[in-house]
Amino acid sequence: MGPPRAGQPDLRLKWVSGVVVLVFVVFAGRLVQLQAFDAETLSAEALESRSATRTLPAHRGDILDTDGSVLATTVERRNITVDQTVVSEYNSKAAVPEDEKGAAGAAKKIAPILGESVGDVARTLAGNKRFNYVAKSVEPTVWSDISDLNIPGVYSEQASRRTYPADSVASNVLGFMNGEGEAVSGIEKSQDDLLSGTDGEMTYEKGKNGQQIATGLTTETDPVDGKDVQLTLDRDLQYKSQEALEAVVKKYDAESATLVALNPKSGEILALADAPGYNSNKPGDSDVANLRNRTLTDVFEPGSTNKVITAAAALEEGVVQPTSKLEVPYTLDRGAAGVISDSHEHATERLTFAGVLAQSSNTGTVEVGEKMSAKTMYEYLTRFGLGSKTGVGLGESSGILAGYQDWDGRTRLNVMFGQGVSVTALQSAEVFAAIANDGVRVAPKLIKAVSGADGKLVAEPEGKKTRVVSAKTAQQVRLMLESVVGEDGTAVDAEIKGYRVAGKTGTAQAYDEDCGCYSGYTASFVGMAPADDPELVVAVFVQKPEGDHYGGTVAAPVFQQIMSDALVSQGIEPTNTRKPDLALEW
Repeated sequence: MGPPRAGQPDLRLKWVSGVVVLVFVVFAGRLVQLQAFDAETLSAEALESRSATRTLPAHRGDILDTDGSVLATTVERRNITVDQTVVSEYNSKAAVPEDEKGAAGAAKKIAPILGESVGDVARTLAGNKRFNYVAKSVEPTVWSDISDLNIPGVYSEQASRRTYPADSVASNVLGFMNGEGEAVSGIEKSQDDLLSGTDGEMTYEKGKNGQQIATGLTTETDPVDGKDVQLTLDRDLQYKSQEALEAVVKKYDAESATLVALNPKSGEILALADAPGYNSNKPGDSDVANLRNRTLTDVFEPGSTNKVITAAAALEEGVVQPTSKLEVPYTLDRGAAGVISDSHEHATERLTFAGVLAQSSNTGTVEVGEKMSAKTMYEYLTRFGLGSKTGVGLGESSGILAGYQDWDGRTRLNVMFGQGVSVTALQSAEVFAAIANDGVRVAPKLIKAVSGADGKLVAEPEGKKTRVVSAKTAQQVRLMLESVVGEDGTAVDAEIKGYRVAGKTGTAQAYDEDCGCYSGYTASFVGMAPADDPELVVAVFVQKPEGDHYGGTVAAPVFQQIMSDALVSQGIEPTNTRKPDLALEW
């Protein structure tokens, strides 16, 4: 049947009614689909369009010294932000002059609080950006004052700033954070996983102007704060050590100086200092060369302080005794291996082995060292930790120790008195710590404890213990080293009234990588006290001092100062025993 013809109104009405009904059926079906089937999806999409998410920063853990004093902490700060499209409403309906409305008016109120010019603040407020920073990292009280102004579109977000209350104290150990809040060096970087924690997140419904709807849906994942890390460092001793090093660098116009103080029985490091240093609060103010930890990264030939290893090896192997008699010439001609000489010209001397160590004789040391094979000497060097990292981390060097198979005739002799091998300051201190601890080397320890889930500090495990030489050998070496500090030794300036002190001077030529030659000297002194039952080891190294360059006069006084302070601060009393007589000549 074709379409209705003109003159048939009833039929036309039926067609129109059918079309209307069909339209209603389609709309009703769509409505049922939206309400019954797609409602949840559409609701979620609508909520998502109204939702905003912001990070809830985790609080970074503190770094503490051995007594709990704060060395690094995080303080609360706020970033002031603005929605420029909203701030224009400020005072828009108030009966005030035009320059007190909108961004210009808001700037006149905010600028004095921030201590900035009205023009600068106005430029951050005016425009069409939905988000812009007005100021970063301001004190919470500053934001409180700005918040009280009730300026539309001006908000804040949580921020923080890492701060180091003791300024430059232990900066070489602590490291620092960059402007983006990233750990750059030191403990901050090596323990970043523990210190940083895990940020949380909050998602909320927002209004048309971006503000949070108070009654809207909010979901929140709490942040997990970072853990506190407690170091073995003693803040006061670290400070005094840095001060003493800065003074000796200035006095002798030296290139640098380093100091290590540790407990030989526990391996705990009490001070790890170097100079010149820097301030972790302002690392950009210092030369890049001063941002490293020289005690762990810089290597040098130890010189005569390394004679301790030769002495311990010879005694342990039974090739000599402290009282063994030696004829010690000024020079020794070893043919192709070259000529070995002492630091000062002298006639042939009749010394005991103890006298050889007290006088720091190269020739006497070689005479004894030659009684052992190169392999044996190498084994003792490695037992004492040379050629290997100590394990404290922080980018430390393993030093330089070639295999004995690669030694030529000269190197074989040189290693006996501390040349042809390179160490870090900590490695050298560790050698003496093993002698101080009756022949047992304890892996040095820098991290004392880490906070647990309950926030309480949990002690870290003790360091690995390795027997290097027998207790008898260690005690014999200590007795010989006491003679170094006596009137007939090379370090009278290391004496401490009331305490028995044992130690060794070192004066080694400093190798310069830039020229591939020797240039200047390394003046050193490493010692322990009380000598008969050592509780502390202090090692001092001064690089390239001008004028005087001997360890006994440049480094020993620094040792005496810091060891004296450490004995008092650690509450270590004199043992009140007398040093046994030990013949140095025959």
